[in-house]
Amino acid sequence: MKRLLWMAWAVAALIAGTAHGQAARPAAADPALEAQMMEIAAELRCLVCQNQTIADSHAELASDLRQQIREQLQAGRSPDDVRRFMTDRYGDFVLYRPPVNERTALLWFGPAVLMLGGLIALIVVLRRRSRMPDDAFEPEPTDD
Repeated sequence: MKRLLWMAWAVAALIAGTAHGQAARPAAADPALEAQMMEIAAELRCLVCQNQTIADSHAELASDLRQQIREQLQAGRSPDDVRRFMTDRYGDFVLYRPPVNERTALLWFGPAVLMLGGLIALIVVLRRRSRMPDDAFEPEPTDD
C-alpha cells in the first residue's frame, strides 16, 4: 500500500512538473529588438493556449514563435512583414484582432445577428402569448 502511494505521488509530481511549460528562452541582446518582438507577440494568439498571447504563453510552440519573430526582425523584416508571415502560415486565427473580410464576417457580425434573432423571437413569442385567452394557461396552484 505504501509503495502504491509513493508511485502515485511520483506520477503526480511528474505531471505537475511538466504542466507548467517550458522556461523562456533568453532575451535578445538588443533591448529595442526584444521590445519590438514583444509588441508583435502581444498581438498574436498562442495556438496551443488560445486564450493567451504568445508573449504571455509558456507553451513550447509560443516560445518557438517568439524566437521566429526575433530571427525575422534580426533579418531586417518589418513588423508588418512578420505579421503577414504569421497569418500566411497560421491564418487569421493567430491574430487577436483579425481583419474584417469575407472569411471573418461571421466572427465579427455573428454575435449581433444571433442577438437580433433572439430578440425578434422573444418579441414574437410574447405577442402570441398576449393574444392567447387566459384559459390557455394552467391556473396557479392554490394553497388549500
